[in-house]
Amino acid sequence: MNELVVRVRAPFAAFRWLQAGVYRATSPVIPPSAAWGLLLNMAAIDSRGADVKGTTTVRPDAPALEIAVAALAEPETAVLYQQLHSYPVGNSGKEFQARTHGAKYWIAPARREVLVGFDCLVAARGPSEVLHAIRAGLRGDLATPRYGLLHAGDNNLLVDRVDVVDEPPPCRWFARLGAGDTPRRGSCRLTIGIDRADSSGTTSATYAPLSTESSQPPPEAWTWVPRAPA
Repeated sequence: MNELVVRVRAPFAAFRWLQAGVYRATSPVIPPSAAWGLLLNMAAIDSRGADVKGTTTVRPDAPALEIAVAALAEPETAVLYQQLHSYPVGNSGKEFQARTHGAKYWIAPARREVLVGFDCLVAARGPSEVLHAIRAGLRGDLATPRYGLLHAGDNNLLVDRVDVVDEPPPCRWFARLGAGDTPRRGSCRLTIGIDRADSSGTTSATYAPLSTESSQPPPEAWTWVPRAPA
């Protein structure tokens, strides 16, 4: 079992869980699920399932990694307005469909949170060949082309810089809260495994930054993503 730590920076980021309504919030730090997908993309490992025409699923044989995350700086949370196209439920809004002559007809303004000045550490433990591929991908030495661009949660928000960190600076790693733990400042819900075909299969947990800083993730900061290997 090898270990790798990377620093990810982006001018803007947004990590939104499954939500509806006119206000779309973001997690304050990259969730383990998004960190896992970002690392696999660096390694040119496609995590998408075979059926790419419908809902994007996750390959059941995609390599699992043990992930820990920390925020190196507390980003500012900004809010922007955006016109969002959604799908009506049942026959809602059917009277508008004819007026748009085939164009999108169910559009409404929404407010979306965005993190400004995103700067985090992502630590990973897993198979040596996967971690080696991540390093090779960042150097541009992979023979296999990657798909898409590295983005910070939202595919409109691109990552500015990724660096392998051999000596991480002291920081407050996010640790999972257990059943008997008392709430801590900065507690938030973060997704671990995503199931887009059946949202009830999505796993998440409550995390909070630890009260003390450390250069290496402590044992309680590690989470298997998307699930612990059998």
